[in-house]
Order: sequence, then C-alpha cells, then structure tokens
Amino acid sequence: MAATIPLHPALCGEAEKTVLTAGPLSASLFRFATGVPALRLRNARGALVILPWMGGMVWSAAFDGVDLTMASGFDAPRPAQTIAETYGCFAFHSGLLRNGVPAAEDDHAAHGEFPCAPMQRAWLELGEDAGGPFLRAVSEREYVMGFGAHYRAYPSVTLRPEATLFEIGLAVENRSGKPMELMYMCHINFAFAAGARIVQPAPFTPERTAVRRAVPAHVRPNPDYLALIEDLARDPARMERLDEPARYDPEQVFYLHGLGTDAAGETHLMLQRREGDGFGISYAPAQFPHTVRWIMADPDQQVAAFALPSTCQPEGYAAEKRKGHVRELPPGGRADFAVRTGYLDAAATARMGGLISSLG
Repeated sequence: MAATIPLHPALCGEAEKTVLTAGPLSASLFRFATGVPALRLRNARGALVILPWMGGMVWSAAFDGVDLTMASGFDAPRPAQTIAETYGCFAFHSGLLRNGVPAAEDDHAAHGEFPCAPMQRAWLELGEDAGGPFLRAVSEREYVMGFGAHYRAYPSVTLRPEATLFEIGLAVENRSGKPMELMYMCHINFAFAAGARIVQPAPFTPERTAVRRAVPAHVRPNPDYLALIEDLARDPARMERLDEPARYDPEQVFYLHGLGTDAAGETHLMLQRREGDGFGISYAPAQFPHTVRWIMADPDQQVAAFALPSTCQPEGYAAEKRKGHVRELPPGGRADFAVRTGYLDAAATARMGGLISSLG
C-alpha cells in the first residue's frame, strides 16, 4: 500500500517548493525559466528532475556529484511538440503508436507522438515493497483519436533512499475495441565519457554487435564515415572503448543480439568510466526484445546511449512493420515495461562487471 499525493502544475513557481519529505527522500516542485513545470526527487545520494506534464521525461539525473545526462545546447527544457525541439534530456519515452526515425514512406514524427505529449494527471506515491521504501512519480495520459487509437499510458520514475540506481517504468492500456499497434523504446541518453569501456553480456562480433549500415536522412555522410561503417561491420570491437570521439561524428548506431540474462531473466550492461565508476542499465529482454546503441560526439551533442531497450528497431514504422517488429495489444490489453538504470560507484561497478562477465 502506498500513500498518494496529487500534483498540479499550478503549484510550480519560480521558487522551488518542497511538497514531501520522508527521511532522505523528498520531492519539490518548480518551474524552469522557459515556463516548463518540473518535479525534483532527491535521496541521500543525488537527484532526478522529471517533467510530469511533458511526456513524463527525466530531464536530468545526478548522483554522488556525477552528472549522468547527455551534453547538448539545451540548458533547460523548452515547450515542445517534438523531442528535437528540446533534445537535452536524460531519458524520454519514445513511441507509442509509431517510433524511430521516419523514412520517406513514413508520415510520423521522429520518435512518435509520446516524448513531449501533455499529461492529464500526475501524482506521487510513497510506500514500501520488496525492494524497501520508495518514492515514485507517476503521470497519466489518455490518447484518443476519432477513427483511430485509444490508449492510457502511465510513465513513472521510482527512487529509493540510498540508491543511485532508479527505475523508469511505463504501462500502456489499449482502451479501444480494436487491436492497437505498439512501438516503444526507453530512450536513455547517458553522458559521453571519453575513454570509457562498454561492458555487455555478448561478444563484439558482427553477428552479436551489428552496426547500422543504412544511413538515415538526418545524417550527412562523408566518404570517411561510410568507410568506417564498413570497417565496423567487419570488426565492431573497435567501438568497445570510447577512445576516439571523432568516430562518433556523425552518430553510430548498433543493434545488439542475444544478450545474456540472469536467473531473473534480466540482462545488464554498463559504461565503465576511466575514473573507475560507471553507468548501468538492467531490464528484461522478454519485455524489450531489441537493444539499440546510439553514440554521438559532435560539436553540439555528446551522448552515449549504450543500451536503448526497445520493442523494435528505430528505422521508422514502415520498415519495422515489414520486419515484423510492430507489436499489437488486443482490446483491453496492457503492456508493462521497466528499466533499472543510473550511476554505479567504483564498488558497484566492480560487482556489475562480474555479473555481466558471468552472463556471457
């Protein structure tokens, strides 16, 4: 059982206002100078800034003094209809009816309708479960279109008192009397860490770590870039370490296959920094059958999205439909997704490395 505290954007002002304190856990509301209302969750180790009424996205994350968030030209979220208009967040929910980068035959926005969608309700939940005490932020959106889809979606973020890992969740219910197409990616944009090493439960072989060879319209390739892609198709192990940032301008995308799982059915990946600490992510491939890697280090954006759990690949609706990657929810059906992610100190990094090694 959890206590529920409703949140309202009218409570968000220029001065940050604490709305809940429970031991080391706290929640406060404020409004960015851009006008976007926000919620800050804190624990003993750090804080998350969430946009409860704008896609439920996680704008920023920092623990033990380490900023986990990608670098970009956006120092604050901006009112936006599409994610490109405010692309500087730590994590957003990509989907849900359409997903990925649209090709010429597609008519949807990049990453779908959900990333910046307005939420109708938001609230806090304070409780305790098998994992111990928690503070959770939940938002709700009902999408309904005449002669089209009708769903309710519930993005959430769960923080625990002493943890530097937190859970990003999404539940979606098909409220229509017809099947609903579903394409979802938990798009987590970690900071690019020069010299860091990617640790994964799969070898860096062409079969298991496959570079994307198709070049999307937003990428302007040059001969060196195209030659690098061909080299990576033969030897993706060149990208195990982020020791040559120029390789990621333009971006590089990989598809990971056959990731090892533990007894609970979860896979685990890590970006180990030169300092000995790292960033981690854990999830169940049964929920997310695809894993995408997106890394970019150009003059304007630096991001190491080393594991993007997804129900599909990001090549747009038409291509994913042909590949059989578009899931369907039956009338009244529900899908639940959960990703545990965040910061790993040196000791936790060593433990995570051992776990990943044991998975293959």
